[in-house]
Parts: sequence; structure tokens; C-alpha cells
Amino acid sequence: MGIGDDLIHTLSLSMVPQVGHVHARILMDHYGSAASVFRARRRELESIPGIGPLRARNILEFRGQGKAEAEIVWAERHSVRLHIYGTPSYPRRLLHIPDGPLVIFSKGEMNPDPSKAVAIIGTRKPTDAGIQITNKIVSGLHQHGVQIISGLAQGIDTEAHKASIRNQLETVGVLGHGLNIIYPPANARLASQMLDKGGLISEFQSGTLPDASNFPRRNRIVAGLADAVIVIETDVRGGSMITANLAFGYDRDLFAIPGRITDDKSAGCNLLISMNKATLTTGPEDIIRVMNWDLPKSPKQNRQIPLFSELEDDEKKIVEALRSSENLDLDSIGIAAGLRSSRLAATLLGLEMKCLIRSLPGKRFTLV
Repeated sequence: MGIGDDLIHTLSLSMVPQVGHVHARILMDHYGSAASVFRARRRELESIPGIGPLRARNILEFRGQGKAEAEIVWAERHSVRLHIYGTPSYPRRLLHIPDGPLVIFSKGEMNPDPSKAVAIIGTRKPTDAGIQITNKIVSGLHQHGVQIISGLAQGIDTEAHKASIRNQLETVGVLGHGLNIIYPPANARLASQMLDKGGLISEFQSGTLPDASNFPRRNRIVAGLADAVIVIETDVRGGSMITANLAFGYDRDLFAIPGRITDDKSAGCNLLISMNKATLTTGPEDIIRVMNWDLPKSPKQNRQIPLFSELEDDEKKIVEALRSSENLDLDSIGIAAGLRSSRLAATLLGLEMKCLIRSLPGKRFTLV
């Protein structure tokens, strides 16, 4: 696959007991590579915030590299791609969530970095109205070439994937198990159709079964890959509410379809709207407007930034990134400027206070 030892070490690091996604990424950022993590001294590892003696010992005593090598061989045989944290193929949107996985497995023709991505989620037992609004939203997003993300579950997930295929939109199913199986089995044919325009993605290695504990982890990937999450129908509890709250925490735009206050399947959506977490929406027009996708593209201009020499280095990087485009979303600015979320947010605020940039709907920014 062209990554060799780096791939083996990164996959191995993701397998170390009790390290987890957050601490693994801290280690990768600190050492620059997984191989360097495994070569580190125990005392140095223990001194890194959050690692401590137990995680340091687990890292240095880990002997599962053979399992990582076997997984890579399996992936090659089954046309499964590995997207490694810190490499160009890793989905950029996942870089900006704190618990994104070190390794993502994918199958099909999925674009890991689409210009627009929306997750559509909801109950496993939708009403006819829920199915109709799902089809209406997907159809309305067709003209904008939006990638549609969901979890390949029964119900709204399935309807969103099917509507995407009918409207020739790329659609991605995020799985809560290994890519060697399809769950539910009834969606095997749908999953096969998705491989031609979109695909399947999972953080779980082959052989991982669809255990209930995997699906909350799967839901954070659904939320993290999207610019916006649309909740069609849901009760106040369940996977859709977990995904919605994760999206809110990740600073994604959140939309919900309202319903009757006596209808359990609308209770979750109504709650999200009443708590000001989700924008009330009745169709694709609301999403397009809020996400700022209906603005006409104007010719790029070379703006003159006053006192450019007096800007801080990070501010200059952001200004240069925005000069190359009419407007950019938060993730794109972070990638272009090489800034992580906390520093990026502070620098953007400083530029806004200097009246050099302004924020747009959909968490996008443009030069003044």
C-alpha cells in the first residue's frame, strides 16, 4: 500500500489496550509517527499528559504487530483501502474532531474529502411522511453534488442511501463492524450498489461483529464526516440523538424535521429544536440557505489587506488561504493554515475583531 512500516506501526498503535483515539493522536502529534512512539523511552512516555505509567507500559509491551500485518494483507486481498491519520487520504473533516480514529478502512469509490457532505439520520421504523421528506431532501440536494452519509441501518438510513443512488449522488455508509460483513443482511444488495458511487467506511478491523457497543462509536464518525447533520424522525433516546448531540459538540450544523408533539417519532427532533441545538427545517431549501450553498460564485479578487506586515504569522496564513477562494469552511481553513481547532478559533476571532474577515452561515469565512 505504499506506507509499509508506518502503516503497520500506526495500525498497531490503534490496537494498544487502553490508549484510545484521543491519546493515540496526542502521541502521534508529539512524536510525528507511530514508529517513534514505540521507540520512545518509558519515562518520556509517562511524562506526556494523559499517558501515565499504565498506557506507557501497554505501548512498550505491545506485541500485536503480527495482527496488524495480517489485517493489511486482508485489506489488500479484498480491495479495502486504509486511511491513516496524518496522511493525505485521511478525511480532513475527521482531523477536527478530538476522537477521530487513527485508521479508517474504506471500500468502494468514496471521496474522503467532498466539497459538501451531509449526514441524514433517523429512526429504524420511519413513517410514510419520514420516508417522503428523506426523498425530498436528497432530491433537492442533487444540484449541489452533496455527498450523503448515513449508517446503513434499517429505516431512514436505508432510505437516504437509496434516494442518493436514485439521484446519482455519492453516498457513504458508516459501519459499526468490520468490512467483511454487512449488517443488517437485508442491506447487502444496497451496500453493493453503493460501492459504484460512494462506498462503505469503518474504523473496525475485519472480523469485528456488529455489537451494540460499536454503534455509538460509529455515530461519531457519521457526525464527524459531515458538514451538516439532518435528523428526520427520532424519539428522545437512541442512536440518532447520540449522533445529533455529537454533531452539536463537533460544531457541525444540525437540522431537524419538526412533527406533532404527540408523536414519539418527532419527540427527539422537537427537543433538539426547542433546545436551540437544531435548525427547524421542512425541506432542502432551508438546508441550502443556511449552509450558504445558494450564493452565486463571484470572480476571485486580489484583495488588499491593510497593514499585512503587522499581522501575526497564523493570521497571515489564514488571510492567504482566504485570498485563494471566495469563502472557505472552518476545516478547509485549518488544513490550509496548518492550525488545530483551538488556535484556529482564536486566530479567526482576532481577524474578525480587526475587521479583516467576516463569518458566513454554515461556519464559513470570507475576507472583508
